[in-house]
Amino acid sequence: MEKYLDAFVNAFTGTADWTWKSILFEVPWYTNYFWGLTAISLFVWLLEIAFPWRKEQSIFRRDFWLDAFYMYFNFFMFSIVISGFYEILGLLFGEINITAKSIALLDISNWAPWAQLLVFFIILDFVQWFTHVLLHKYRFLWKFHKVHHSVKEMGFAAHLRYHWMENVLYKPLKTFGVMLLGGFEPEQAYIVHFIAIAIGHFNHSNIKITWGPLKYIFNNPVMHLYHHAFVLPEGTYGVNYGISLSLWDYIFKTNYIPEDSGTIEIGFKGDDKFPKDFIHQNLYGFKKGEK
Repeated sequence: MEKYLDAFVNAFTGTADWTWKSILFEVPWYTNYFWGLTAISLFVWLLEIAFPWRKEQSIFRRDFWLDAFYMYFNFFMFSIVISGFYEILGLLFGEINITAKSIALLDISNWAPWAQLLVFFIILDFVQWFTHVLLHKYRFLWKFHKVHHSVKEMGFAAHLRYHWMENVLYKPLKTFGVMLLGGFEPEQAYIVHFIAIAIGHFNHSNIKITWGPLKYIFNNPVMHLYHHAFVLPEGTYGVNYGISLSLWDYIFKTNYIPEDSGTIEIGFKGDDKFPKDFIHQNLYGFKKGEK
Protein backbone atom coordinates (compact mmCIF):
# COMPACT_ATOMS: atom_id res chain seq x y z
CA MET A 1 0.00 0.00 0.00
CA GLU A 2 2.85 2.36 0.84
CA LYS A 3 4.37 2.14 -2.63
CA TYR A 4 1.06 3.17 -4.20
CA LEU A 5 0.76 6.14 -1.87
CA ASP A 6 4.34 7.17 -2.62
CA ALA A 7 3.73 6.82 -6.35
CA PHE A 8 0.58 8.95 -6.10
CA VAL A 9 2.28 11.71 -4.09
CA ASN A 10 5.40 11.75 -6.27
CA ALA A 11 3.39 11.97 -9.48
CA PHE A 12 1.15 14.70 -8.08
CA THR A 13 3.99 16.84 -6.73
CA GLY A 14 6.16 16.21 -9.79
CA THR A 15 3.46 17.35 -12.21
CA ALA A 16 2.63 20.37 -10.06
CA ASP A 17 6.31 21.31 -9.80
CA TRP A 18 6.82 20.97 -13.56
CA THR A 19 3.77 23.15 -14.27
CA TRP A 20 4.98 25.84 -11.86
CA LYS A 21 8.46 25.78 -13.40
CA SER A 22 6.87 26.11 -16.83
CA ILE A 23 5.07 29.28 -15.73
CA LEU A 24 8.41 30.65 -14.45
CA PHE A 25 10.23 29.73 -17.71
CA GLU A 26 12.42 27.25 -15.85
CA VAL A 27 11.92 24.37 -18.29
CA PRO A 28 13.19 24.00 -21.88
CA TRP A 29 11.06 26.07 -24.25
CA TYR A 30 10.08 23.05 -26.33
CA THR A 31 8.48 21.35 -23.32
CA ASN A 32 6.86 24.52 -21.97
CA TYR A 33 3.26 23.70 -22.80
CA PHE A 34 1.90 26.46 -20.56
CA TRP A 35 3.40 29.32 -22.53
CA GLY A 36 3.17 27.34 -25.75
CA LEU A 37 -0.60 27.06 -25.30
CA THR A 38 -0.78 30.76 -24.42
CA ALA A 39 1.23 31.84 -27.47
CA ILE A 40 -0.78 29.67 -29.89
CA SER A 41 -4.04 30.92 -28.35
CA LEU A 42 -3.07 34.58 -28.73
CA PHE A 43 -1.90 34.00 -32.32
CA VAL A 44 -5.14 32.32 -33.43
CA TRP A 45 -7.25 34.88 -31.54
CA LEU A 46 -5.49 37.74 -33.35
CA LEU A 47 -6.23 36.01 -36.66
CA GLU A 48 -9.89 35.72 -35.60
CA ILE A 49 -9.95 39.47 -34.93
CA ALA A 50 -8.20 40.32 -38.21
CA PHE A 51 -10.04 37.84 -40.47
CA PRO A 52 -13.38 36.94 -38.88
CA TRP A 53 -15.50 34.38 -40.72
CA ARG A 54 -18.70 35.33 -38.88
CA LYS A 55 -18.26 39.09 -38.83
CA GLU A 56 -21.21 39.73 -36.52
CA GLN A 57 -19.59 37.65 -33.78
CA SER A 58 -18.03 39.68 -30.98
CA ILE A 59 -14.28 39.54 -30.32
CA PHE A 60 -15.19 38.45 -26.81
CA ARG A 61 -17.81 35.99 -28.00
CA ARG A 62 -20.34 34.30 -25.75
CA ASP A 63 -18.56 32.20 -23.07
CA PHE A 64 -15.13 33.48 -24.14
CA TRP A 65 -13.81 33.63 -20.57
CA LEU A 66 -15.44 30.36 -19.55
CA ASP A 67 -13.68 28.60 -22.43
CA ALA A 68 -10.40 30.32 -21.60
CA PHE A 69 -10.65 28.91 -18.07
CA TYR A 70 -11.44 25.45 -19.49
CA MET A 71 -8.23 25.61 -21.52
CA TYR A 72 -5.96 25.96 -18.53
CA PHE A 73 -8.05 23.76 -16.26
CA ASN A 74 -8.11 20.78 -18.60
CA PHE A 75 -4.57 21.17 -19.87
CA PHE A 76 -2.87 21.79 -16.53
CA MET A 77 -4.93 21.87 -13.33
CA PHE A 78 -6.78 18.61 -13.90
CA SER A 79 -3.61 16.95 -15.20
CA ILE A 80 -1.98 17.66 -11.84
CA VAL A 81 -4.92 16.20 -9.94
CA ILE A 82 -5.20 13.03 -12.04
CA SER A 83 -1.47 12.29 -12.49
CA GLY A 84 -1.23 10.27 -9.28
CA PHE A 85 -4.10 7.98 -10.27
CA TYR A 86 -2.46 7.19 -13.61
CA GLU A 87 0.79 6.34 -11.83
CA ILE A 88 -1.04 3.88 -9.58
CA LEU A 89 -2.77 2.39 -12.63
CA GLY A 90 0.62 1.86 -14.26
CA LEU A 91 1.88 0.00 -11.20
CA LEU A 92 -1.19 -2.24 -11.11
CA PHE A 93 -0.80 -3.15 -14.79
CA GLY A 94 2.85 -3.93 -14.18
CA GLU A 95 1.96 -6.35 -11.40
CA ILE A 96 -0.20 -8.41 -13.76
CA ASN A 97 2.50 -8.30 -16.44
CA ILE A 98 0.71 -5.94 -18.82
CA THR A 99 3.52 -3.74 -20.12
CA ALA A 100 4.19 -1.68 -23.21
CA LYS A 101 6.39 -4.45 -24.62
CA SER A 102 3.73 -7.11 -24.10
CA ILE A 103 1.18 -5.45 -26.42
CA ALA A 104 3.50 -3.54 -28.76
CA LEU A 105 2.72 -3.87 -32.46
CA LEU A 106 5.95 -2.28 -33.60
CA ASP A 107 9.06 -0.63 -32.24
CA ILE A 108 9.86 2.72 -33.84
CA SER A 109 12.66 3.74 -31.49
CA ASN A 110 15.33 3.05 -34.12
CA TRP A 111 13.55 4.74 -37.02
CA ALA A 112 14.52 8.11 -38.48
CA PRO A 113 13.20 10.99 -36.32
CA TRP A 114 10.77 12.20 -39.01
CA ALA A 115 9.31 8.68 -39.37
CA GLN A 116 8.93 8.32 -35.60
CA LEU A 117 7.02 11.59 -35.40
CA LEU A 118 4.79 10.75 -38.37
CA VAL A 119 3.76 7.32 -37.05
CA PHE A 120 3.35 8.68 -33.51
CA PHE A 121 1.09 11.47 -34.83
CA ILE A 122 -1.03 9.18 -37.03
CA ILE A 123 -1.60 6.46 -34.43
CA LEU A 124 -2.48 8.89 -31.64
CA ASP A 125 -4.83 10.80 -33.91
CA PHE A 126 -6.65 7.63 -34.96
CA VAL A 127 -7.03 6.54 -31.32
CA GLN A 128 -8.55 9.95 -30.52
CA TRP A 129 -10.81 9.84 -33.60
CA PHE A 130 -12.12 6.42 -32.55
CA THR A 131 -12.66 7.62 -28.97
CA HIS A 132 -14.52 10.64 -30.31
CA VAL A 133 -16.88 8.37 -32.26
CA LEU A 134 -17.61 6.44 -29.06
CA LEU A 135 -18.38 9.68 -27.20
CA HIS A 136 -21.19 10.34 -29.68
CA LYS A 137 -22.43 6.79 -30.14
CA TYR A 138 -23.02 5.77 -26.52
CA ARG A 139 -25.44 7.78 -24.42
CA PHE A 140 -23.56 7.43 -21.12
CA LEU A 141 -20.46 8.92 -22.83
CA TRP A 142 -22.42 11.51 -24.79
CA LYS A 143 -23.71 12.97 -21.52
CA PHE A 144 -20.16 14.04 -20.69
CA HIS A 145 -19.33 15.11 -24.25
CA LYS A 146 -22.31 17.46 -24.23
CA VAL A 147 -20.16 20.01 -22.38
CA HIS A 148 -18.02 20.43 -25.48
CA HIS A 149 -21.08 20.71 -27.72
CA SER A 150 -22.80 23.24 -25.47
CA VAL A 151 -20.75 25.97 -27.19
CA LYS A 152 -23.16 28.31 -29.00
CA GLU A 153 -20.60 30.63 -30.63
CA MET A 154 -17.46 29.03 -32.00
CA GLY A 155 -14.00 30.36 -31.19
CA PHE A 156 -10.49 28.98 -30.69
CA ALA A 157 -10.83 28.40 -26.93
CA ALA A 158 -13.81 26.08 -27.47
CA HIS A 159 -11.18 23.52 -28.48
CA LEU A 160 -10.43 22.65 -24.85
CA ARG A 161 -13.90 23.10 -23.40
CA TYR A 162 -14.76 19.59 -22.30
CA HIS A 163 -15.93 17.63 -19.26
CA TRP A 164 -13.19 16.41 -16.92
CA MET A 165 -14.38 12.85 -17.56
CA GLU A 166 -13.05 13.15 -21.10
CA ASN A 167 -9.58 13.49 -19.62
CA VAL A 168 -10.20 10.23 -17.80
CA LEU A 169 -11.33 8.55 -21.03
CA TYR A 170 -8.83 10.00 -23.49
CA LYS A 171 -5.62 9.76 -21.49
CA PRO A 172 -5.61 5.95 -21.02
CA LEU A 173 -6.48 5.42 -24.68
CA LYS A 174 -3.72 7.79 -25.80
CA THR A 175 -1.37 5.90 -23.49
CA PHE A 176 -2.58 2.69 -25.15
CA GLY A 177 -1.62 4.22 -28.49
CA VAL A 178 1.90 4.84 -27.19
CA MET A 179 2.04 1.27 -25.86
CA LEU A 180 1.27 -0.03 -29.34
CA LEU A 181 4.54 1.65 -30.33
CA GLY A 182 6.40 -0.27 -27.67
CA GLY A 183 5.82 2.39 -25.03
CA PHE A 184 8.09 4.71 -26.99
CA GLU A 185 7.42 8.43 -27.34
CA PRO A 186 9.79 10.19 -29.78
CA GLU A 187 12.23 12.67 -28.30
CA GLN A 188 10.75 15.34 -30.56
CA ALA A 189 7.15 14.49 -29.60
CA TYR A 190 6.68 18.08 -28.42
CA ILE A 191 6.39 18.98 -32.14
CA VAL A 192 3.37 16.68 -32.49
CA HIS A 193 1.75 18.08 -29.34
CA PHE A 194 2.15 21.71 -30.43
CA ILE A 195 0.88 20.91 -33.94
CA ALA A 196 -2.18 19.18 -32.43
CA ILE A 197 -2.91 22.21 -30.22
CA ALA A 198 -2.62 24.58 -33.17
CA ILE A 199 -4.84 22.48 -35.46
CA GLY A 200 -7.44 22.07 -32.69
CA HIS A 201 -7.49 25.82 -32.08
CA PHE A 202 -7.89 26.55 -35.79
CA ASN A 203 -10.66 23.95 -36.13
CA HIS A 204 -12.74 25.79 -33.54
CA SER A 205 -11.78 29.31 -34.60
CA ASN A 206 -13.87 32.00 -36.25
CA ILE A 207 -11.68 31.81 -39.36
CA LYS A 208 -12.62 30.34 -42.73
CA ILE A 209 -9.83 27.94 -43.69
CA THR A 210 -10.10 24.72 -45.70
CA TRP A 211 -6.40 24.04 -46.54
CA GLY A 212 -7.31 23.52 -50.22
CA PRO A 213 -6.55 19.99 -51.51
CA LEU A 214 -5.09 19.16 -48.08
CA LYS A 215 -8.62 19.26 -46.63
CA TYR A 216 -8.82 15.52 -47.31
CA ILE A 217 -5.95 15.00 -44.88
CA PHE A 218 -6.17 17.79 -42.29
CA ASN A 219 -9.22 18.86 -40.33
CA ASN A 220 -10.34 22.48 -40.73
CA PRO A 221 -12.81 25.05 -39.32
CA VAL A 222 -15.38 24.61 -42.11
CA MET A 223 -15.48 20.85 -41.65
CA HIS A 224 -15.46 20.94 -37.87
CA LEU A 225 -18.23 23.51 -37.64
CA TYR A 226 -20.58 20.87 -39.04
CA HIS A 227 -19.47 18.48 -36.33
CA HIS A 228 -21.07 20.97 -33.91
CA ALA A 229 -24.21 21.49 -36.04
CA PHE A 230 -27.51 21.61 -34.17
CA VAL A 231 -29.19 19.68 -36.98
CA LEU A 232 -27.34 16.54 -38.08
CA PRO A 233 -27.99 14.35 -41.13
CA GLU A 234 -30.88 11.99 -40.47
CA GLY A 235 -29.87 8.60 -39.13
CA THR A 236 -26.52 9.76 -37.73
CA TYR A 237 -25.32 10.50 -34.21
CA GLY A 238 -22.50 12.71 -35.49
CA VAL A 239 -20.29 13.66 -38.43
CA ASN A 240 -16.76 14.95 -39.01
CA TYR A 241 -15.16 13.37 -35.94
CA GLY A 242 -11.61 14.27 -37.00
CA ILE A 243 -9.26 15.66 -34.37
CA SER A 244 -6.19 16.78 -36.33
CA LEU A 245 -6.77 14.63 -39.41
CA SER A 246 -9.90 14.61 -41.57
CA LEU A 247 -8.53 11.51 -43.28
CA TRP A 248 -10.42 9.08 -41.04
CA ASP A 249 -13.79 10.70 -41.80
CA TYR A 250 -13.24 10.35 -45.54
CA ILE A 251 -12.08 6.74 -45.13
CA PHE A 252 -15.01 5.70 -42.91
CA LYS A 253 -17.60 7.86 -44.71
CA THR A 254 -18.44 10.11 -41.75
CA ASN A 255 -17.58 13.32 -43.64
CA TYR A 256 -20.32 15.92 -44.21
CA ILE A 257 -19.91 19.49 -45.52
CA PRO A 258 -23.08 20.64 -47.34
CA GLU A 259 -22.03 24.32 -47.55
CA ASP A 260 -19.52 26.77 -46.09
CA SER A 261 -21.37 29.94 -45.05
CA GLY A 262 -20.48 29.44 -41.39
CA THR A 263 -23.92 30.65 -40.34
CA ILE A 264 -25.44 27.39 -39.10
CA GLU A 265 -26.79 26.99 -35.59
CA ILE A 266 -24.56 24.91 -33.35
CA GLY A 267 -25.33 22.97 -30.19
CA PHE A 268 -27.78 20.15 -29.51
CA LYS A 269 -31.45 19.66 -28.78
CA GLY A 270 -32.17 20.86 -25.24
CA ASP A 271 -28.97 22.91 -24.91
CA ASP A 272 -31.04 25.88 -23.71
CA LYS A 273 -31.58 23.95 -20.47
CA PHE A 274 -27.99 22.77 -20.19
CA PRO A 275 -25.94 24.22 -17.26
CA LYS A 276 -24.19 27.47 -18.14
CA ASP A 277 -21.50 27.57 -15.44
CA PHE A 278 -18.30 25.58 -15.06
CA ILE A 279 -19.21 23.77 -11.83
CA HIS A 280 -22.59 22.47 -12.93
CA GLN A 281 -21.34 21.57 -16.39
CA ASN A 282 -18.69 19.37 -14.81
CA LEU A 283 -21.17 17.77 -12.42
CA TYR A 284 -23.40 16.93 -15.36
CA GLY A 285 -23.68 13.31 -16.43
CA PHE A 286 -23.81 11.66 -13.03
CA LYS A 287 -27.44 12.21 -12.02
CA LYS A 288 -30.11 9.69 -12.81
CA GLY A 289 -32.48 10.93 -15.47
CA GLU A 290 -29.93 13.08 -17.32
CA LYS A 291 -29.90 12.25 -21.03
